Amino acid sequence: MSTEDLDQRIAYAFLRVIFGVNICFHGLSRLLGDHGAFLAYLNQSMARAALIPKAAIPPFAALLPWLEAIAGLFILLGFFTRFALIFGSAIMLVLMAGITLAQNWDVAGLQLIYCLIYFLLLTYRSRNFYSLDTLVAERKKGSFS
Repeated sequence: MSTEDLDQRIAYAFLRVIFGVNICFHGLSRLLGDHGAFLAYLNQSMARAALIPKAAIPPFAALLPWLEAIAGLFILLGFFTRFALIFGSAIMLVLMAGITLAQNWDVAGLQLIYCLIYFLLLTYRSRNFYSLDTLVAERKKGSFS
C-alpha cells in the first residue's frame, strides 16, 4: 500500500470519528440535559414555520436526540457506516426542511456544513478501513477461507 493510500485511510478515519463524536454528542447532550429547554428551543425556532404543525414538535424533540446519538455512535465506530451516513443525511433533510420553513438562514447555512460532511463520508466510504465494518468483513472472510 502506498503512503498516499494510507494517508487517505487515516484522514477518512479521523473525519469519520470526529464527525461521529459531534453527532453522537448532539444526541447524548440532549438526552442527558434539560429536555424542556430543548423543546422550548425547538418551539421558538419553529414558531415562524407555518407548515409545521405545532403538535409535531414535542414528539420530534423526544425522538431526535435518540436518532442523533445512535447514528453518531455508528458513524464514530464505523459500524454499518453506509446505513448510518444515509440515515444521518435523511435526518439532515428533515432538519433542513424545518429550519428553512422557519426562515432561519444562519442555521440553514451551518446545517449545509453537516450535509457536506455526510456527502464526503459517503462518497469516499471506500477509504473506511479503520472501522468495525472492516473488522467484521475481515472476520467473515477469514471464517469462509
